Amino acid sequence: MTETEIRSVIDEWSAQILELGKTFKWVQLFENKGQAMGCSNPHPHCQVWATSFLPNTAARKDAAQKEYLAKHGKNLLVDYVALELKEKSRIVCENEHWIAVVPFWALWPYETMVLPKRHVLRFPDLTDAERDALANITKRLLCRYDNLFGTSFPYSMGWHGAPTGPEEVDCSHWQLHAIYYPPLLRSASVKKFMVGYEMHAEAQRDLTAEQAAEKLRACSEEHYHAVALATAAAAAAE
Repeated sequence: MTETEIRSVIDEWSAQILELGKTFKWVQLFENKGQAMGCSNPHPHCQVWATSFLPNTAARKDAAQKEYLAKHGKNLLVDYVALELKEKSRIVCENEHWIAVVPFWALWPYETMVLPKRHVLRFPDLTDAERDALANITKRLLCRYDNLFGTSFPYSMGWHGAPTGPEEVDCSHWQLHAIYYPPLLRSASVKKFMVGYEMHAEAQRDLTAEQAAEKLRACSEEHYHAVALATAAAAAAE
């Protein structure tokens, strides 16, 4: 997809949150891609689920961000972005408005997090420039994923923003962000499974966050299909 096409998806996400958020407390945007993630449809496909309550993960994030703001007087994930921008080693790519990082607490080998560089509560709060920049960072990150093992990289991606709903609630402790959970480990055919010790004791990382970010940074942002087509066209022209 082009960045213009991706931008149209971003606008629709925003519209869905704006519409459903008038009624429901939580609007969960997510996208599943690939047979490895159990998808019956081979193409990436988004879904939107809306609930009148905060799901468990959202509730934990709500509590953690609220506690951090009360303790430090600052926003947790805004501070986290500042940390990653300072340290650099876990950043995969960035532009004027967004960063994509491998968070230091990531459990999946190539798990990434996409965050805005300013404090943003929800999708509808994004400016036109930020939406364009999100389309840019999304395309660049997903091209790197595909180029890592030369395959259409499977993943499950979800967006978390401040709770919604008709009642006025202070959500200043929240920061909009996306998480990508891709299952591939060492090649296009080797999937990471959470079993044994990881299921019964503690999840284990197969490589450090810094190593994962380095491997993704080393990948081209020009999709391998586009490179193959260009090479074939050049060969045919000779």
